[in-house]
Amino acid sequence: MDVLFSSDRPAASDADTVALGVFEGESAPALAPPEAAELLASGEAKGAPKSLALAHSGGKRWLLVGLGKRDQLTAETARVAAAIARDRAKELSANRLCWQAPNGDGAIAAALVEGTLLADYSFNAYKSTGKDDDKASKKLEALIVCGEVEQSTAVEQAKVVTEAVNEARDLQNRPANDLTPTALGEHAKALASEIEHLTVEVEGRDGILGRSMGAFAAVAQGTQEEPALITLRYDGMGGTSNPTGPVLGIVGKAVTFDSGGISLKPGAKMAEMKFDMSGGAAAISAIAAIARLGLPLRIVGVVGATENLPSGNSVKPGDIVTAANGKTIEVNNTDAEGRLVLADCLCHAISLGAERVVDLATLTGAVIIALGSTYAGLIANDDELAADVTRAGERTGEIVWRLPLHEEYHDLVKGKYADLDNAPEGRKAGTITGATFLSNFVGDTPWAHLDIAGSAWDLGRAYVGKGASGYGVRLLVDLARAYCS
Repeated sequence: MDVLFSSDRPAASDADTVALGVFEGESAPALAPPEAAELLASGEAKGAPKSLALAHSGGKRWLLVGLGKRDQLTAETARVAAAIARDRAKELSANRLCWQAPNGDGAIAAALVEGTLLADYSFNAYKSTGKDDDKASKKLEALIVCGEVEQSTAVEQAKVVTEAVNEARDLQNRPANDLTPTALGEHAKALASEIEHLTVEVEGRDGILGRSMGAFAAVAQGTQEEPALITLRYDGMGGTSNPTGPVLGIVGKAVTFDSGGISLKPGAKMAEMKFDMSGGAAAISAIAAIARLGLPLRIVGVVGATENLPSGNSVKPGDIVTAANGKTIEVNNTDAEGRLVLADCLCHAISLGAERVVDLATLTGAVIIALGSTYAGLIANDDELAADVTRAGERTGEIVWRLPLHEEYHDLVKGKYADLDNAPEGRKAGTITGATFLSNFVGDTPWAHLDIAGSAWDLGRAYVGKGASGYGVRLLVDLARAYCS
């Protein structure tokens, strides 16, 4: 979709449909044509959130979109309004949609772009009958954001970031027989070939074993598919010796299909386990967006990609493996594999110089029980980093809720025959114990863990409904921006 900012009035644009935000208790915007203003005056149009009304004037459709009270307008309100307007515009067979920005706030203009592009997403790659026509019928050709205050940079950057989210959603939605660990590595390498200052290295089974990543290798040994250790480096500092912020480490779990291994999952909804690579997809896409934006900081990204399948070669319950930092682990449940992959990936990111680390993973079903899909779970060993991540989530609408990392939880993950147990007995604090396990692999490095199992798909928001959500991409980009200021 073409996305651009214009200082012209909406009536002068080449859009066939114009969206005007209206506020509760206020009259129609000055730019509204008489036909639209009349709808508001009569009460047919309302300023209440999510309300819609349609008028025709000057050869254009005019959508009046409720934004609620002016003093309560947030970026999230704007995203939802944009998605609702997009859906109504497509019902009307619109091709070019224009939004009149309700104020001069670049964050609101960016949110209008995000809400529109996220809602306009569809995934039709595997539909063989009329798929080209289907794609065309579901997508807008252009979005124009009009405003009296210059907001072109905010609009352009929002397009870059939102396209990265949709790239992550494409990766998530691909089936596991197509998006193998090797294919994910090839995707990352293709990004590096087109984006300045981004480099990617992909290592297979031999490389993983050569790095003494016994935990990661144990998960991968059950599948015939080659695993992939994907290392991304972005140097937006141009080689300067005095970077403005910390080297940011971004680590993602990318289990491209998770059957549970020998500890086999129930068959119901197992098809959804293609989404178990969502953390890795978010990490790769976020780093690509940061590089495309040219943000002045350094990033180390590590993504561990593998399948988790049962076979004669699979790791068995009760096996003991050794991670890259020398910690030994009892694998008492092979379906608690994500923490094994992440353990070695966290060690690797820190060994490459990451000074603050954020990892993303669809790690536990327990986080869904605790928080549903509204919040991702946040566990951190550093208050400052936790606050930074929380603020980034608030700005982007990818909100997080911090759970405790208390010393007593370490007793729960102690092993009987090894240093650690990957799946302690009982049902106590499942999300927290998963993160507590991971804390053994970061040392004193500031670290934040995001459990996105409830948010990575079927998020249910107006701009992201069923299927992959790309959750985490916008949060990570916003966090990187904060470290550049």
